[in-house]
Amino acid sequence: MSLSPSVSDHAADGATSQPPQLCWSEAGETRCALWRSEGGASPPKRVVIGDDTLAADTAYRLACEGTAILWRGDFQNARQLLQALARRADGKGRKADTKPKSGKKAKPAVSPVEAFHLHRQAQAQRARVLGMLLLPFDADYGIPLRRAPDVRQACREAYGDNDLPFVASLRELQGIIGAHEWRKKGVEIAALDARIHPHYGVFSPVRGEYLDLVARAPLPANPLPLAFDIGTGTGVLAALLARRGVGHVVATDCAPRALACARDNLARLPLSGRVEVVEADLFPEGRAPLLVCNPPWLPARPSSALEQAVYDPDSRMLRGFLSGASAHLAPGGEAWLILSDLAEHLGLRSREELLALIDAAGLTVAGRLDARPTHPKASDADDPLHAARMAEVTSLWRLQPKQAAA
Repeated sequence: MSLSPSVSDHAADGATSQPPQLCWSEAGETRCALWRSEGGASPPKRVVIGDDTLAADTAYRLACEGTAILWRGDFQNARQLLQALARRADGKGRKADTKPKSGKKAKPAVSPVEAFHLHRQAQAQRARVLGMLLLPFDADYGIPLRRAPDVRQACREAYGDNDLPFVASLRELQGIIGAHEWRKKGVEIAALDARIHPHYGVFSPVRGEYLDLVARAPLPANPLPLAFDIGTGTGVLAALLARRGVGHVVATDCAPRALACARDNLARLPLSGRVEVVEADLFPEGRAPLLVCNPPWLPARPSSALEQAVYDPDSRMLRGFLSGASAHLAPGGEAWLILSDLAEHLGLRSREELLALIDAAGLTVAGRLDARPTHPKASDADDPLHAARMAEVTSLWRLQPKQAAA
């Protein structure tokens, strides 16, 4: 699953754009520094200085009001404060879900699509509040606070080279540190009997059901000389195809981080001699007897770079893959579409709409393999989308051109 370039990957007009700055008042003077936000959030307009004397309730009130807190105290105390803010944010959400007191009418039930949008709004509000606790960074990614960890390597992996001090949220730093650990340890892929190492900003292949589908689906020919993996992300599906005996795999992506990640993983396995990683928006040149694509599953607008692997506005990637498949399929070939039906259970896209897209692309369904989810959210009754997740099925659609099927 691929990620489109994030805000930090391509500023408009390149050299003419100016990086955003955060300004605040401290020690009787106005100070400014570069502002970093992976999700493209604007710098907070109101900033106060916070230290170890700041109470969690006060910090939470400030954050809810849109006032950021630039931390000057102990780093570990900042971590504890962020945890306290999260507890308050989550506790507020739970109160809204409690049963009404006697004599009060219960709120009317909402539809699945309304529940989805309310859930996303709550997530966005939570992220805004927790993103108000800010940290200063030196030009070398050092953090000038007591008991601060050495995060320089993790930040270099996420941001690349840097030569100026900046400010970013502690929550963003935690994501960077987490991604650094994922990258070091990797994710065990049973179908590969190996580990895949996701980079920062590239979706981690933690959902095994779609990998198992690709590992067991019948290949359209044996031996199979060539396959295209569209939107390769970490390169995991390209690696699976190569391990299944496909002679040569061309893996495409349009995101620089995904391209670097895929090349790194394929070199580790090692499969670089069998898999070619190419920068392309969907298809490479030519035709292949097998096209594979695992597009983002939900037709909605992403709110951060990492969400671009989950949310596909107006089903852009899905539509692009389907509409271009016939022109890139070799005679007798198949296009494999790996897609969850979660969007259908949430009311975001119907099965009829999906089948209409397949039909309009001149394709027909030659077969389908299904798998039920095994991830923890599928059995979490407290999840706001629990009913939809319980019903979810992930499918590998085997598609062929209509004239070939006839």
